[in-house]
Amino acid sequence: MVGPENAKTSHARHSITGLSLAALGVVFGDIGTSPLYAIRECFYGEYGIAVTRDNIFGILSLMFWTLIIIVSIKYLSFIFRADNRGEGGIIALTALIKSITVSPTRRRLFLISMGIFGACLLYGDGMITPAISVLSAAEGLRIIAPELQKFVIPLTLVILAALFMLQHRGTARIGILFGPVILVWFVILAILGLWQIIHYPGILAALLPTYGIKFLVESGIHGFTVLGAVFLVVTGAEALYADLGHFGRRPIRLVWFYLVLPSLLLNYLGQGALLLSHPSEAHHPFYAMVPDWAVVPMVILATCATIIASQAVITGVFSLTRQAIQMGYLPRLKVVHTSSRHFGQIYVPLVNWLLMFATLGLVIGFQSSSKLAAAYGVAVTLTMLISTVLFYVVARTKWNWSRLAAGIPVAVFLVTDLSFFSANLSKIMHGAWFPLVLGGTVMLVMTTWKRGREILAEELRHLTVPFVDFKKKMAEKKISRVKGYAVFLTGQPRTLPIAIIHNLEHNKTVHSNVLLLNFSFLEVPRVPNKDKLHIEDLGSGFHQLTATYGFMESPNVPSVLALALGQGLEVPIDQTSYFLGREKLVVNSNRPMSRWRAHLFAFLSRNAYDASTFFEIPEDRVIEVGIRLTI
Repeated sequence: MVGPENAKTSHARHSITGLSLAALGVVFGDIGTSPLYAIRECFYGEYGIAVTRDNIFGILSLMFWTLIIIVSIKYLSFIFRADNRGEGGIIALTALIKSITVSPTRRRLFLISMGIFGACLLYGDGMITPAISVLSAAEGLRIIAPELQKFVIPLTLVILAALFMLQHRGTARIGILFGPVILVWFVILAILGLWQIIHYPGILAALLPTYGIKFLVESGIHGFTVLGAVFLVVTGAEALYADLGHFGRRPIRLVWFYLVLPSLLLNYLGQGALLLSHPSEAHHPFYAMVPDWAVVPMVILATCATIIASQAVITGVFSLTRQAIQMGYLPRLKVVHTSSRHFGQIYVPLVNWLLMFATLGLVIGFQSSSKLAAAYGVAVTLTMLISTVLFYVVARTKWNWSRLAAGIPVAVFLVTDLSFFSANLSKIMHGAWFPLVLGGTVMLVMTTWKRGREILAEELRHLTVPFVDFKKKMAEKKISRVKGYAVFLTGQPRTLPIAIIHNLEHNKTVHSNVLLLNFSFLEVPRVPNKDKLHIEDLGSGFHQLTATYGFMESPNVPSVLALALGQGLEVPIDQTSYFLGREKLVVNSNRPMSRWRAHLFAFLSRNAYDASTFFEIPEDRVIEVGIRLTI
């Protein structure tokens, strides 16, 4: 008979196992598919070096210590500590910066801008990762038969198009297969590499740091530029941090140290061992390790693994977009929840189609994963560099670490990040400009929207009326009350929105029960239901409802009214009128925003997702009131 303590331990074990398997499929797909192209790019890519024993040992040494320093030490041991109530990622790190006092104010704004720019760069990653991953897997066709080369690009385009077109269905049904497929992938990576190492065990000496240092010293500038290809082994590291909230520290660390890291190292060492005896296989050392009879199944498995890796990156971009909307950096966009059981599974149609066309365009434009690799790295290294700087600020100001305690590890990380960033700068003219331009464009859109909303909020502040003044006016003019409930969305608590003022002017009446609903967003991932709603009775049938949400949550009017019922305020959702203000923007050259940015803001505002649908308000109960504002 199993006792309660044993049962509890068994349940915890099963929970960790399940989370670890799920994390394997979602978190490690990107970094796990790097063996398809990382070694190849060092010896056969745009800046490939000669396939000699010293170079092979040097590259393998650099790859090993890159994985140890960046993933094992920097992210899993240090950056993971900088979570925002369990959530990770550069947006959560930026939210931590916003929540602490940093002097002077300009420095604080600069740090926040850095964090937002780092997040914007991940949009480029969301386009390049699916393209390079799937294309590198499909290139296995030419290993099967050289005449199949002409089908590589069409097959890649078909797979990617299908992947994006199926996003609206979510991954609730097929997501359960992600973990087992990636588990098989890593096991085979380990087996393939181990088989080669058995034939040349001396390759294990490449783990010594002396080989990497010797390579950098003797190969000069050419060797330094190859660091851009070496960096490909950690391109999925930021995903580990971003998915911290979904799986927690322990499952991610367990999977990394017990399966992913050993499998990757064995495979990279195996590829190095293969090149020692077969240097001519540098054009695709990964598939050269695969026996002839297993090439076709391996191409299929590699394609499945790259699709899963791409899915994780795409989902990450959707999540990033929602966070930006909640934090006020993007206009309302349609966000579809694809699973009723898993909160984090969402689909953003506009972002999905933009990603699809950009990804397909990259495949058509670059034509090979080797050329795509030349565009890869700059944006990711810059994001990692920003994460290091922000981590130092959090460690010093939030955790009160001494300059020595925070400075020593951060100094090591900065040297590493700056080395890889500098090496990748040589790729700018070979396509690396694309993610930088894209990141800058997204940053421009975000800052324009944020600034525009601030300007309009200031103008609305002059037009709105405090509730105390409105209450006096109602008593003086003896305004008639119509039986029923009305909900008005308001930007400021205890302040009447223009919609209610316009409604009073035109209809000369006010509902007997009026709810002033204000949504407030905190720099935290989620707010518990018990703290989500605050109700204040303002008298005369008016109630102020302040709903507080985190940046990982979606605001929902019906759910707020359901919470109100729990606090004793019963509101018939299907019998209530909902009043929304519709802004008509007029560009004014005298405003504090430049004219071209004002036009951009007006364009974004006109194309923002409908408020009633965004807040999930019953559409047949919505009444819109026009408001003319200048920007």
